[in-house]
Amino acid sequence: MFHNTNHSMISYNACTGIDNIAEAITLLELNNWDLVAAINGVIPQENGILQSEASQSSMFGPPSQSEAADAAAGGSVPPPSSSSSSSSPASSSTSAFCPVNPSSRHIVERQPRMLNFRVEYRQRTIELVLEEGSTVGEIKKLLEADLGIPVSKMQLKGWKSGDVSDSTVMRSLHLPKNNSLYVLTPDIAPTASTSKNSDLQESLNQNFLLVISHREAQRDYSLNFPGSRTIQEVKRNISDLTNIPVRHQQWDGWPASASDDSMTLAASGITYPCHHLSVCRRSSPANSQEPTEECADVHMVSDSEGDDFEDASEFGVDDSEMFGMGSSTCRKSPMMPENSENEADALLHFTAEFSSRYGETHPMFFIGSLEAASQEAFYGKARDRKLLAIYLHNDDSVLSNVFCSQMMCADSIVSYLSQNFITWAWDVTKEANKARLLTMCTRHFGSVVTQTIRTYKTDQFPLLLIVMGKRTSNEVLNVIQGNTTVDELMMRLMGAMEIFTAQQQEDIKDEDEREARETVKREQDEAYRVSLEADRKKREVQEREEAEQVRVERMRKEQEDEKEAIRLSLEQALPPEPDEDSVEQISKLRIRTPSGEFLERRFLGSCKLQVLFDFVASKGYPFEEFKLLTTFPRKNITQLDSGSTLLEAKLFPQETLFLEGKE
Repeated sequence: MFHNTNHSMISYNACTGIDNIAEAITLLELNNWDLVAAINGVIPQENGILQSEASQSSMFGPPSQSEAADAAAGGSVPPPSSSSSSSSPASSSTSAFCPVNPSSRHIVERQPRMLNFRVEYRQRTIELVLEEGSTVGEIKKLLEADLGIPVSKMQLKGWKSGDVSDSTVMRSLHLPKNNSLYVLTPDIAPTASTSKNSDLQESLNQNFLLVISHREAQRDYSLNFPGSRTIQEVKRNISDLTNIPVRHQQWDGWPASASDDSMTLAASGITYPCHHLSVCRRSSPANSQEPTEECADVHMVSDSEGDDFEDASEFGVDDSEMFGMGSSTCRKSPMMPENSENEADALLHFTAEFSSRYGETHPMFFIGSLEAASQEAFYGKARDRKLLAIYLHNDDSVLSNVFCSQMMCADSIVSYLSQNFITWAWDVTKEANKARLLTMCTRHFGSVVTQTIRTYKTDQFPLLLIVMGKRTSNEVLNVIQGNTTVDELMMRLMGAMEIFTAQQQEDIKDEDEREARETVKREQDEAYRVSLEADRKKREVQEREEAEQVRVERMRKEQEDEKEAIRLSLEQALPPEPDEDSVEQISKLRIRTPSGEFLERRFLGSCKLQVLFDFVASKGYPFEEFKLLTTFPRKNITQLDSGSTLLEAKLFPQETLFLEGKE
């Protein structure tokens, strides 16, 4: 008993650092001599309390008064007996929280394994951390508190083993540390605020076809995954197929919204039902050279690809090899062929060689001439203009490999250059290519820039020139040398961007004002054109009306002339008026016109009615338009036979008639 008590005190003192024996005994008594409980009461644990079993506490009973007194008096404490050290298996986790000697490690149990859960429900994402010994029902109770959804109406999906019951212990499911689940509530209709996420709920139950191209093997994999599968799980499956570890996989094709590997495919924004991706092994600077080369440069490795090497010598690599300064027998393919006739072909070769050396993650180099790159950066609309970054590479510089692998391939630099710059590159390792570059710079930027590039020595390369387009000429804002850091490079790029943004805002304002003036002028020109068109149409209508009036007048005149000619011909054809004292029977007719005038004439009684009609027509009242009527009884003479005589028509010896227009 004495040995067990002393053993507890030694362990407690070693774990807590409490030198006062009396205080240690008091704390142990308060916890019924449960060593683990006493330790937890003094030292808070980050990942939950240490586990203690009743069997442990039963090993140590309360000390006798003599034992306590001896301990308080500072008496020597003998080591624990071998029987107590072998009564419980040792725990490897003991040393993680206190420096206990090996014989006391059986006192502390292994800490429980904690599982992380990311649970998605409509617009919400819940993060939970539970012990592996918890049940599925306990997760639902926590979700009920957060979401306000009764456990009875909640379906928790996304388990790899299919649907599980609420009483299932998670340890039996053999889950990874990080898990993604989703909640379905078919009995609860989505509200207006969540109706737009109904597609996501449906997508979780849909199958997505991922066509994944393995670039090195030149092989395509067509794989079906449920929408509840996470991106991390897809990458693990691809690792099994391609033998490329997840940390070495380099992907193309994931949407920008897929920023977290723990996201489900349904929430990642990929295309349904089929989405195309490509994967390859992330190029490592240490093995970027082809096996056929006689020797390979040793490059520094970025943080995302491995641990930093604080001292290259411990890996058997000297400084000259680390910075690409191997022996003179090392030969590598040049970044750019010498005396290339076409600048676009030279840039294609540069991009391919850069990718083979430093990996696919690098700035998007503009393929084309320096003039075309300037046009793309400077001469669009003010809102679309960008800065021009000219990267000048020199393989003879000790800084080239470090600058390319650490600076130009850093994700932050690549992203910033892609968003705000047009990046154009050139290799000045060969004198012919350097001379060609100087000629281009003189033509586009003037002799000052050319002379500036000449002043830089080989060991100051590579250079990154930041050029801004201005109204009159192009201006070099900054020349960044190879001996810089990622943070310094980013700060200088951001500084150049601030200057450019201020100038761009002025250009946008001027351009907007100019466009406003041009818009007003266009509107005025359009209004003037519309006015001219309206005047032209009005003039055409007036001219047509006048022409119509002339035509009608001409026709009227022609008709009148024709009537006059007919009248004259009828008048001339009339027989002469007989005398009053003629021996023949004479009929004296008096004709009242519509205007109230009277026409009087003598006719022979033997004259035909046609002669009377012709006489009336010769006075302007044609037979076709007027009818001749007697007064009493009313009789229409024009309806009689024109061949009858006046005597037969009983218009003798005199008669008064009147003219009336035909209806």
